[in-house]
Amino acid sequence: MTPARIRDSASRVLSDLLPPLILVVMLGITWFAWDHERQTAHKALRSQFEFSLHETVSRVEQRIVGYEQMLRGVQSLFATTTLKNQKAFHDYVEALQLDANFAGVQSMGVIHRADFPDHVIDPVRRLALERARDSGMAANSGKARLAVDTANDAPPAFVMYLPIYAPGLPHDTLEQRRANLIGWVYAAFRMNDFMASLYGGQSPGLALAIYDGTDPSDASLMYRSGGGSSADRAPSAHAAIAANEYMVLAGHNWTLSLRTLEAFEDQYGRSAQNVVAVAGTVLSLLLALLAWQLVNGRERALRLASAMTEELRHMAQHDLLTGLPNRALFNDRLSQELARAKRHDGRFAMAFVDLDRFKSVNDNHGHHVGDQLLQQVAGRLTDCIRAADTVGRIGGDEFVALMADLSDRDTLLALAEKILHAMRQPFIVNGIELNISCSIGIAVYPEDGSNADALTKSADEAMYSAKDAGRDCVRLCE
Repeated sequence: MTPARIRDSASRVLSDLLPPLILVVMLGITWFAWDHERQTAHKALRSQFEFSLHETVSRVEQRIVGYEQMLRGVQSLFATTTLKNQKAFHDYVEALQLDANFAGVQSMGVIHRADFPDHVIDPVRRLALERARDSGMAANSGKARLAVDTANDAPPAFVMYLPIYAPGLPHDTLEQRRANLIGWVYAAFRMNDFMASLYGGQSPGLALAIYDGTDPSDASLMYRSGGGSSADRAPSAHAAIAANEYMVLAGHNWTLSLRTLEAFEDQYGRSAQNVVAVAGTVLSLLLALLAWQLVNGRERALRLASAMTEELRHMAQHDLLTGLPNRALFNDRLSQELARAKRHDGRFAMAFVDLDRFKSVNDNHGHHVGDQLLQQVAGRLTDCIRAADTVGRIGGDEFVALMADLSDRDTLLALAEKILHAMRQPFIVNGIELNISCSIGIAVYPEDGSNADALTKSADEAMYSAKDAGRDCVRLCE
């Protein structure tokens, strides 16, 4: 075979192999980018879910404790007067301002010992009365029907009882408690009203159910929320994450069941995963086609491949909606800044910026308006920080800023006030004027954390402190 034929043969082999080789390589890069985005999104999803679960359990437990303290106040009242003093009882209940301070209470009252057991024929409530009497503690009846609810489809309810013993007489033993009991004070609650007093509305994308006892069944169901269709609320519906939490509330077991819906999962990168997969595949096919068409222009093909690879890399590291660095790229820059600060004994700051009441924008105007608002917010945040700093979007309406060589308290507060002022200015989206604010939490390295996780946690806690302080403000980590 002549040298010319060898060269022609090699050229044909190159022409045949280069396009599929490029396709395989690009599809591999696409898969790695998609897998990275998937893992990042799942971690964010799991973290937010666990936070929502623990927050919900804590709210329920705290509210029950508050109701118990309310009943103990009535118990103390009857230590100085008689159960027949209805005026004192009504005056005390009126002073409690139930609507303002103890939302969810349907009714309150007193049961005299003489009215028991004939007055209480409901076995569930009777058992709770006996448990309160014998233990000396508050007792939760579990799932019950209120006397005023006569319809067959009456909403689930529960009653809390606290025993009242004769003043000055001992009630240390079971025998003494039964002998010296004079009555009970109680508070009744409809379950829907009780949960509404905690939230005002369930977090979007989460399906919450509460069951009486430890067996989650239709018969024991006390409350369910989650929105969406009836199929979304079905127990068999798909959920990326689900968990049950068992609570003991005033001596009675409840099971809290929480799971994610598609709307919740979409907030944490599932749509981004799809975009990366589709865009990467399309780019891979286009690049292979171009390589086949331009095989005789090798230099040009290589330059085009490099540009498209860089574009794909940029897509994998930046938020697709705002163009800001995503969680992966921000964490990488945070790691670089930590390493630099440790080498040079430097200091820097990290700020969490969370929009206030952003959910209402989506609810009232639609997600397309909310997306455009987030784009404008990203632009204002970028304008507020220095060129050397980094601002990123880590999910939903949460942004984060990394401020190198900046740790002075006054300077940080001035920068935060600049951001707060920028967010207070009206936003115009599709001719609609929108007014929002933000809450900012700031942590400084190394005082508030010597590693990425500790610093992130401190900034996050400071942001929630700003939320608790009334929103539209800044808090430095204490």
